[in-house]
Amino acid sequence: MEKHFTIIRKTRANFLKLIEGLTIEELNAIPENFNNNIIWNLGHLVRSQQVLCYTLGNESAKVDENAVLKYGKGTKPEAFIDENELKFLKENLVSNIDSLEHDYNSGLFKNYTNYTTSYGIELNTIEDAIRFIVCHEGLHFGYSMSLKRLVTQCNTVA
Repeated sequence: MEKHFTIIRKTRANFLKLIEGLTIEELNAIPENFNNNIIWNLGHLVRSQQVLCYTLGNESAKVDENAVLKYGKGTKPEAFIDENELKFLKENLVSNIDSLEHDYNSGLFKNYTNYTTSYGIELNTIEDAIRFIVCHEGLHFGYSMSLKRLVTQCNTVA
């Protein structure tokens, strides 16, 4: 699983690099015909890892559920996300993978609840969940790359 943690860390580092230099307004911008924005995708990564690993692993999440509830599957941005929340999400994006790796290596996840993702992938173990996170985060990183392109093009045209 070590390689999977390395890939997740790299994707998250790339995500943080992707958003460098963007304003809070650009991070919150929802381009026409889209349902969400870059900051929602960032929050979704934080929340999804907690649900897929800790909640389904029948363990206590590392992030308060109420703090990231609005980034769940099927949600969309309902309000402007400020700099304080952005800081919280960025910090958790980095620290939560370290916590997950530590908890995994400590053997914490012994009672995993089976779950079928919207991809149609069945998760039966914590290892399945960690493998799926690699794919899931790559999808949202790519989506955010497209959002950034749209948001920055709109700003240069205006």
